[in-house]
Amino acid sequence: MDSFEKQGLNEDDFGAKGSIVSAFDAFPKAKPQYVTKTAGGGKWTVAMLLVSSIFLWSEIGRWWRGSEHHTFAVEKGIGHDMQINLDIVVKMSCGDLHVNVQDASGDRILAGDKLTRDATNWEQWVDAKGVHRLGKNENGKLDTGAGWHGAHDEGFGEEHVHDIVSLSRKKAKWAKTPKPRGRTDSCRMYGSLDLNKVQGDFHITARGHGYSGIGGHLDHDKFNFSHIISELSYGPFYPSLINPLDRTVNTAIVHFHKFQYYLSVVPTVYIASHRIVNTNQYAVTEQSKTISDHQVPGIFFKYDIEPIMLSVEETRDGFFAFLLKLVNVFSGVMVAGHWGYTLSDWVREVIGKRRRSNGGIGMLGNKHEYDD
Repeated sequence: MDSFEKQGLNEDDFGAKGSIVSAFDAFPKAKPQYVTKTAGGGKWTVAMLLVSSIFLWSEIGRWWRGSEHHTFAVEKGIGHDMQINLDIVVKMSCGDLHVNVQDASGDRILAGDKLTRDATNWEQWVDAKGVHRLGKNENGKLDTGAGWHGAHDEGFGEEHVHDIVSLSRKKAKWAKTPKPRGRTDSCRMYGSLDLNKVQGDFHITARGHGYSGIGGHLDHDKFNFSHIISELSYGPFYPSLINPLDRTVNTAIVHFHKFQYYLSVVPTVYIASHRIVNTNQYAVTEQSKTISDHQVPGIFFKYDIEPIMLSVEETRDGFFAFLLKLVNVFSGVMVAGHWGYTLSDWVREVIGKRRRSNGGIGMLGNKHEYDD
């Protein structure tokens, strides 16, 4: 006879039977009549499931986003050429504007001959308060209301590396100029320029001022260098990536007004999922002021190429390592929940014993009221 029969116990009272699954159960369960159900256990179970869901969702999001590593190093490669992408609206006629680039090597480039110029209306680009008017449609893309849908829906600062890499694969295409409504009073200039990769100055001035040109001397009363910058980037043209000066609106308060932008360009490499995007970021400071009629008004971009390179690489754990983290998180919550339930049950039991010993009523009465 086994030990259960010696102790007067029946083995049939332990372990649920009656199915094939229960026969292979490594952890036999007690029968319902030997189990005490408590409300506290159910509450702790719900709490643990809720906490586990929050932690698991957070871990999934962290794995999906990956981790970004920023590294600065001296640029080893030697580049001689650099591309500048410009999309600007100036509140003057196209024929009254001159665009020139002069770099540290002494080369002068007549950039105006390489940019596309379209006559447009200033009110189509800004509202009465001088705020950029190009809104976004339901798909998140720029919409002027005139059939022009741009692609400026994402940005460097807002997106993760894998988003930037994915967006960079979109086809680079300049948006069309909206059809003018009424009399045109502004000029949109856009396109890409191939320049020397050295320090330089990018100038937008009036006809006959700053540089001699065909067309004669422009009357000073026609000066108005109010402008809207929709795109100013260095390197390959990625229209889906927002740069610091994109969507900038600056208004000239007098005819002789000078806008100066000082840019510090940093070559940048984005690496994600074995894909590499070579581009440039820049920091900018602005200075605008009223000048005398002996100086040259206009819009001036002075840029300098930094000798360092920023590398932004996104890494992500392998799938099995990710699953192991999920198991660890879930197991940790279960263990902590079990300890919490055990501790709360012990506290509740201790408080109950004290109440019974201090104020409980037994068969002979309480401790203050004994019968004589």
